[in-house]
Amino acid sequence: GIRAHSILPGWIETDMTQRSVNDPKFAGHVLPRVPMRRWGTGADFGGIAIYLMSSASAFHTGDTLVIDGGYALF
Repeated sequence: GIRAHSILPGWIETDMTQRSVNDPKFAGHVLPRVPMRRWGTGADFGGIAIYLMSSASAFHTGDTLVIDGGYALF
């Protein structure tokens, strides 16, 4: 009955990343590689967290979920 998952976030805008997010040179290298063309936010993880904690994922285990706006596609 044990389920194990990992969530791999992409470039997320937080208090800790404000310096990088606000650096035009850095953002100019990162955002063109993100198909969603924006920084992620904490709210982008709410849905997947609810799913993983609910009975809807009762037969889902051993997965790595990449939440990165498509960055890993490149």
